[in-house]
Amino acid sequence: MTTITSTSATGTTTSATSTTKNDAMDQTDFLRLLTAQMQSQDPFNPMSNSEMVAQMATITNSTGIAEMNATLKSISSQLSDSRLGGAASWIGHSMLVTSNIAAPDASGTYMGQFTLADAASGVSVDLVDGSGNVIKTIEMGAVDAGDTSFYWDGRDADGNVVANTPLQVRVRGASPTSVATWASIAAVQSPADGSASTLITALGSYYPSDALKLA
Repeated sequence: MTTITSTSATGTTTSATSTTKNDAMDQTDFLRLLTAQMQSQDPFNPMSNSEMVAQMATITNSTGIAEMNATLKSISSQLSDSRLGGAASWIGHSMLVTSNIAAPDASGTYMGQFTLADAASGVSVDLVDGSGNVIKTIEMGAVDAGDTSFYWDGRDADGNVVANTPLQVRVRGASPTSVATWASIAAVQSPADGSASTLITALGSYYPSDALKLA
């Protein structure tokens, strides 16, 4: 409640006082009001038992509602996308993650992207096996600054499959600030301790928050 400053005919101004109104009442407020009511009640006309019970029920309901709201917030947090319910819907999709290893998807295609701070020319991407052999070179040519995507179907010029295992990505002709590849999501693991679920891919396990993009 705010008291508006008033001015008398002589020009004297009274001081203004303000109080903050609290629209919410908690259990402490109810108990304080009940105590004050009992202290000031008429001894010849005291509060009836039914009135006492009704007011105590109000206090109990107020406390119960507060506890229920806290419980609902906790449940809502557990059902976020980092939990099993949301993460399970990602199975069968692919996620773009920061990695210099590319794994083929269900169709045998290797896909990813690299990021350059500045434009460059004569850029290429090598896909290298575990023995250091270059299995495929993807000529990119002139590349602008920013993200540039690359892909390979895992086949040679005659259409024969020549790779079906994870390969290392090496960018030549430029120094990328980051390299990311697409990984198919095969399963979801939800730890028994209630911690965040992880997504199982051919590149390893990732949290949903690790995904740069989802397809």
